[in-house]
Amino acid sequence: MRPTAPLLVATALLAAGTLTACGGDSGSDSNTIKVSFKQSTDNQIKVMDTYLAAMKKQFEKANPGKKVELVPIKAPDSEYYTKLQQMLRSPRTAPDLVYEDTFLINSDITAGYLKPLDQYLDKWQDWGQFIDTAKSAAKAQDGKTYGVPDGTDTRGLWYDKAILAKAGIKTPWQPKSWAEVLDAARAIKKKVPDAVPLNVYTGKPNGEAATMQGFEMLLYGTGDGGSDPLYDTSSSKWIAGSKAFKDSLRFVETVFKEKLGPDVSDALDPNWATRVRGEFLPKGKLGINLDGSWLPQDWLKGSGHEWPEWSDKLGLAHMPTQNGQAPGKVSMSGGWTWAVPSKAANPDLAFDFIKTMQTKANAQRWYIANSGIAVRKDVAADPAYVKAQPGIKFFTDLVASTHYRPAYPAYPKVSTAIQEAMESVTTGDASVDKAASEYDEQLKTAADGKVVTKS
Repeated sequence: MRPTAPLLVATALLAAGTLTACGGDSGSDSNTIKVSFKQSTDNQIKVMDTYLAAMKKQFEKANPGKKVELVPIKAPDSEYYTKLQQMLRSPRTAPDLVYEDTFLINSDITAGYLKPLDQYLDKWQDWGQFIDTAKSAAKAQDGKTYGVPDGTDTRGLWYDKAILAKAGIKTPWQPKSWAEVLDAARAIKKKVPDAVPLNVYTGKPNGEAATMQGFEMLLYGTGDGGSDPLYDTSSSKWIAGSKAFKDSLRFVETVFKEKLGPDVSDALDPNWATRVRGEFLPKGKLGINLDGSWLPQDWLKGSGHEWPEWSDKLGLAHMPTQNGQAPGKVSMSGGWTWAVPSKAANPDLAFDFIKTMQTKANAQRWYIANSGIAVRKDVAADPAYVKAQPGIKFFTDLVASTHYRPAYPAYPKVSTAIQEAMESVTTGDASVDKAASEYDEQLKTAADGKVVTKS
């Protein structure tokens, strides 16, 4: 496996540097809220910055004397989570509002980092507009809700029409099985040698992108679309020893063993996802990309990487199930939430800012700006939203066949174990059987022994 110690040390140092720059203790200004969010590692991508600046201006105008201080955390996903948790541990460093990925929120809830929002939600009329699945993503096992979702997402296959044409593949293209995806990648490798045939995110440097855009898009396509292949709900235990897990790892191994993916050094670059969106796709250097619905946010006007032709150059296909079995397609959904830290100095004012961001008009503005999928029913029903951008209908329609991660407190550790297994077969350091066996051992620790073995 690729060593990760230098990354962890660097992360800790960066996080320590962030601590003194953010947060409020008992001496904080009661009229100012500090809002922490994930800033793109690409200096030209300002989608979140631009949106929050507009919300800050609107909020301050509507609330004279109140101020919003934006506190960006500029880091790849895996480092963002580490820095955020460092900040949440102390009243001195905790912001008043934080941007939480749904995959991590239950872990932070269990750690006592976040404040339940039910007292606010019960009095907020707009809460009734949010779809139930989105609400459940921020609900803990104690039945309380700890975050307000600002959208969801789905995933599929993006492909370069010109590259597929050169490879002799007809478009529109819709593979019906994993084998057809791999065959298309092999054709691209043979006939378009200067392009990366297929991108599947992998390894620890890519963090949750590797787990969710990569591995889980495979794993959740191995069965019948009914039972969860990662977590057994009937026994409340995580699943080990499954053929589905090994089959998914074998797909990843095939991509890199046959050199159908990017160079391993690129695939394990923490900024690889940024490079895919900003360089490889726009410049016609990537044939097929297994990725999310949000990609166009980087290509819209004002993004810094304007690419108005993307909808003409790229096609969309759903990710097929392993052998084309029903339901024939697979997607994963997650999303982000706005949460109030338990140690926030000004929680009431922080929730008022959430309400500003989540009016129908402002929520719709955000969904369109970041190529998100609406979680407000009134926005989803608005024709202006559906027609706002190419691809929105395609990805919104995938919600019907999507899956949600088992976002229990152990999930972040389980996710890391998956990333390590992927990295082992990507680099060739371990066989599929060995990587799966190592995962099973890590799973026992991550899940506190709550593991069931299935063939």
